[in-house]
Amino acid sequence: MISEELLDILACPECKGEIVYDEPNQRLICHNCKKKYPVRDGIPVMLVEEAEAVDRGQGSVIS
Repeated sequence: MISEELLDILACPECKGEIVYDEPNQRLICHNCKKKYPVRDGIPVMLVEEAEAVDRGQGSVIS
């Protein structure tokens, strides 16, 4: 679980947008640039290289 305090200070490294925690899928999501960042062992991996892009129309992950 990620604390609210941490979520308040985290920002998307790509666009500097607000990050939302998707706890069931262990991802941090930026709705601005449609990137998903993994959370591994409770630690956010905020690297652009590790992010997945989401196709807006389909809602599926683009590799």
